[in-house]
Amino acid sequence: MPDMSTNSITELPFMKMHGLGNDFVVVDARANPVVITPALARGIGHRRFGVGFDQLAVIERGPGDAHLTFYNSDGSTSAACGNATRCIARWLMEESGNSELHLTTDRGDLFARDAGNGLTSVNMGQPQLLWHQIPLAEELDTLELPIEGAPTATGMGNPHCTFFVEDAEQVRLEEFGSRCEHHPLYPERTNVQVAHLVAPDRLRMRVWERGVGITLASGSSSCATAVAAARRGLTGRKVQIDLDGGSLWIDWRDDGVWMTGATKHVLSGVLTRDFLEGLT
Repeated sequence: MPDMSTNSITELPFMKMHGLGNDFVVVDARANPVVITPALARGIGHRRFGVGFDQLAVIERGPGDAHLTFYNSDGSTSAACGNATRCIARWLMEESGNSELHLTTDRGDLFARDAGNGLTSVNMGQPQLLWHQIPLAEELDTLELPIEGAPTATGMGNPHCTFFVEDAEQVRLEEFGSRCEHHPLYPERTNVQVAHLVAPDRLRMRVWERGVGITLASGSSSCATAVAAARRGLTGRKVQIDLDGGSLWIDWRDDGVWMTGATKHVLSGVLTRDFLEGLT
């Protein structure tokens, strides 16, 4: 396993997975620890010169069944990644034969289970609704921020800014998302969602992820949007979220926000010494 802080660089096994097109490189470091630097994350994440991913996830030994650490394609870290958590949970359940798992992340303890029919559920924990938890730069009502469009702020272990619009398809997300990600109210930047109501229990959503850009899906964004819609009285607490890559089912319960959807283990491979040495 490579340690990018030393000269001991060897081949690095990895897996490629996705949840509704939200794609991940996953490194199993339970047996052999791996040091991930921003340069290594950016190199693997490059879609021309590396493998490409929306997030890089590292599986490590933990107090539960495993500990997960997440990196964005720009080399920054994220405390939570819902779709990656579901993908890894499915793989670990198949490996162990267990139908339930206890995972730990920088977000906290997460619990996963087999939902049947090839679907996997993860409890993403309770949403963070207070300004300093998200965090925002100043004390504000998080239900409607003083930003054009009156978005809702939500924390799911990472910050979110959700705009409810007439038609999410018509928003120029590349320009809109990039601008909102860096809004001064969000000192740690933010994930940005645009959503519209399809039915009382269904939303259409598109997402811009901080440090990544437009993605086909996002688990934590889906949870944040469902929470925001329920808080604003647009929906109940159980909704279907239709994303560019498919649908997720979100259920905000007393014990946390449960997210259910499909996952795919696409391939297993090895990053070569030549590639890794080129990143030093």
